Amino acid sequence: MLCKRIVACLDVRGDRVVKGVSFAGLTDAGDPAWLARHYYERGADEIVVLDVDATLDRRRARARTVEAIAERIFVPLVVGGGIRSLDDAAAMLDAGADKVALNSAAVDDPPLITRLAGRYGAQAVIVAIDAARHEGTFTVRTRSGTRGTGRGAVDWAVEAVDRGAGEVLLTSIDRDGTTGGFDCELTSAVARRVQVPVIASGGAGRLDDFVEVFAAGCADAALAASVFHFGRLGIQDVKRHLAAAGVPVRLAC
Repeated sequence: MLCKRIVACLDVRGDRVVKGVSFAGLTDAGDPAWLARHYYERGADEIVVLDVDATLDRRRARARTVEAIAERIFVPLVVGGGIRSLDDAAAMLDAGADKVALNSAAVDDPPLITRLAGRYGAQAVIVAIDAARHEGTFTVRTRSGTRGTGRGAVDWAVEAVDRGAGEVLLTSIDRDGTTGGFDCELTSAVARRVQVPVIASGGAGRLDDFVEVFAAGCADAALAASVFHFGRLGIQDVKRHLAAAGVPVRLAC
């Protein structure tokens, strides 16, 4: 059985890590390179860096930030934010990213997923989906949650994978930053329909939230930010709790 992954997320604005609730009210959480190294040393299986303003500012994530992080960690690095072309992806991969995450650009230009997977392989292409509950279903929002699309989150995940995405990074906007627990209904709805790993994001607050998202949510990985940034939970504490619950994880030597 494959180990479940614990992913630390760095939402970056300018040259600082920030965190809010439901994509709003952002507060400072520290230096990206320092935090990435900190989480790597404490057993994070992967680091995700999302430039939260890149799409709104119509630019790609800052290469110097990616380079500074890549120099300090030795686990996979995912970078997202403002990637709208093959050149944008190449710049991030050249700066040290192992994978790129597409969100708004993938919705606006779905064939971009196929072009990137054709050049770099599906394993290097993640489609990030920000979903919110609306009239009894889950719908996709883009541009840092500011724009509704009317698209169903599950159907979009299926299409994205069909077009070549090697993973889905699925964020519940409703749960983001609330520490109220992952949206297992959303996560399982997507995970049961796609044949690639699903990373659950949004809502981690308690140790049992991670157990639940792997069991009821059928996730392959769980991403968290604020509970790690502000010391509410430690990565090794999460992993030890998961191991005690029978969830396979990679523990530090």
